[in-house]
Amino acid sequence: MRKVLSIVTAAALIGATLTACSGGGQTETTAAATEAATEAETEAAETEAEEAEAEEAATEAAETEAAETEAASGELTTIVVGASPAPHAEILHAAEDILAQKGYKLQVMEYVDYIQPNLALESGDLDANYFQHLPYLESFNEENGTDLVSAAAIHYEPFGIYAGKTASLEDLADGAVVAVPNDTSNEARALLLLEAQGLIKLKEGADLTVTKNDIVENPKNLELYEMEAAQIPRIIEDVDIAVINGNYAIDAGFKVADALAVEDAESIAATTYGNVIAVRAGEENNEAVQALVEALTSDEVKEFMETTYEGAVVPLF
Repeated sequence: MRKVLSIVTAAALIGATLTACSGGGQTETTAAATEAATEAETEAAETEAEEAEAEEAATEAAETEAAETEAASGELTTIVVGASPAPHAEILHAAEDILAQKGYKLQVMEYVDYIQPNLALESGDLDANYFQHLPYLESFNEENGTDLVSAAAIHYEPFGIYAGKTASLEDLADGAVVAVPNDTSNEARALLLLEAQGLIKLKEGADLTVTKNDIVENPKNLELYEMEAAQIPRIIEDVDIAVINGNYAIDAGFKVADALAVEDAESIAATTYGNVIAVRAGEENNEAVQALVEALTSDEVKEFMETTYEGAVVPLF
């Protein structure tokens, strides 16, 4: 602004000086003075506009920087999710940055069993959990009086039969011991997979509610060793073969390519046992829950599943 005032003052002095001169050249001198004053005013206006534009740009830059700083330093809303270590916790961590962009900080609580994460969710210690399929969730509700629901199905993990003391299904001896999960829905799934391999025959119309009592033919007299699903990989060397949940197989370092048999993609199990985000009833449309679902069903997370697990985890979106 000082520069502008100097230019205007100079123009005024020039005009005053020339106007005060006398003689025959007065008209020409006055015209020259007027032109000089006009140029000075124009230059002053342009300078003032440039300074105003620069000041506005600086203000906008300062506001943008302040907004970015506020966003960066602002506290994110924490969402606590229970999960089994693999693949669920790993998949959740792959979605952390996406959730942060949505305004949420993800806290993952890992569990090595199928009981505690549902109890923790029911009690309010968790905002959601991610480790189970819908049939198990419904069975758990019925057996424990809980009221948990699915907010979305995220992926499917093929059940597999893995070698223990016996290297192949053809080599199974009479009376061979087969480890299977002891919870209702997963045992049914294991039995259906064993039937698909011709090792047993279940009653007609067998579905996801079958138990070992529904076996009508057992030509090899297989002995079913029922135990908690999470523990099966640890005792696989003590049994002939084991039917293992996909997540526990991954956690134990087993690969689908090494399985003696895997659920068919068109089987009833494959179309039913999608792993879900579970929440308390009535919270399915909670903003935080929806943000979690959107993050887990993003293209980035889908690519992570496909490249990391090589068929052991199949996205359902």
